[in-house]
Amino acid sequence: MFRAVIVEDEQPILELMKVMISRDRHFIIAGAFIHPLEALERLPELKPDVVFIDVEMPRLNGIELANRIYALMPQTQIVFTTAYKDYALEAFEVQALDYILKPVTPESINRVQERLNHKRVPNNESFQKKRAAIRCFGEFEIRDAMGKPLHFRTRRAEELLAYFLCHPATYISKWRLLDLLWPEMTEKQSLSNFYNTLYLLRKMLRENNFGMEIKKLNDRYMLDIGDVVYDVLAFDQAKSSESKEKLNKGQAEHLCSLYQGPLLDNKPYLWKAALEEAYFKQYTVLIGDLVERRIASGHWDQAEDLLEGYLSMYPLQEKMHVLLIDMYEQRGKKEKISRLHQQYLEAYSQEFGAEALAELKLQ
Repeated sequence: MFRAVIVEDEQPILELMKVMISRDRHFIIAGAFIHPLEALERLPELKPDVVFIDVEMPRLNGIELANRIYALMPQTQIVFTTAYKDYALEAFEVQALDYILKPVTPESINRVQERLNHKRVPNNESFQKKRAAIRCFGEFEIRDAMGKPLHFRTRRAEELLAYFLCHPATYISKWRLLDLLWPEMTEKQSLSNFYNTLYLLRKMLRENNFGMEIKKLNDRYMLDIGDVVYDVLAFDQAKSSESKEKLNKGQAEHLCSLYQGPLLDNKPYLWKAALEEAYFKQYTVLIGDLVERRIASGHWDQAEDLLEGYLSMYPLQEKMHVLLIDMYEQRGKKEKISRLHQQYLEAYSQEFGAEALAELKLQ
């Protein structure tokens, strides 16, 4: 029997989902939630085998919730439910077990049950292949296949892996790595440190079954990521494919959900500056595109949610700030305008100091 949790923001649909799933003798309803954040908080104690998630939810949409669940409970299976065929969820980098087009039918629940059974059967590759979780946007975090945060033996080992992750499938000169990581040392000292760090990193990847390895070609090194998927890689792949055709709505939402803040936030890596700016611009374009789509389809609340989330990370971005104020004015939300203005002033003071803030208020 499988323990199921349902997350659906519309009460009538939630009740229907409970009925449909409970009719299948292979499932037991462990929990049902209207609010995704409440579901996320309760999941560790409910220990579900599968979570049915509505894609279109305010504040925290289904794609964002799924990514948080995977980070918290990597072995939990996700099934998306949606009323929109154009989501093409099977193409998402989110590793979903299945997606169901509403209204939910007994046949679709049975299909999920069969896929869950298949997941329980060990394959010839030493049971189910567990994956590590990697996050480069926001706080740099790596968790092993069991969800345990990884701790590096040295700061340079952490930085070397971060550099490789930000340059996937790219051979990098050994001498460039020496200049980046040990610029103050002699060649002999830096080489010694490099080989020791490389040894520690390879050992860590191997012992934690990351499915990645560092390869060597002459004096160049590359991190072979295998089939591992993570945020920076998804952004790079999207940028490459976007030159051929525009991302659909679902793909754009998925990418935005992966962006949890500036690249390697709070890490003092000098080499990340240009990359951080490039990813920030890519994220800004994605948000702008999604806001336009949601306004065009009449989903004003969702457009506001996107802009509010963006400005919570980048409160001084004037273009987005003005756009959100215009939306508030059109909808008569005067209190929100005042709150947003105060947020801007606080961020300005923190960034430039009280004296600069005083001059701004005088203008």
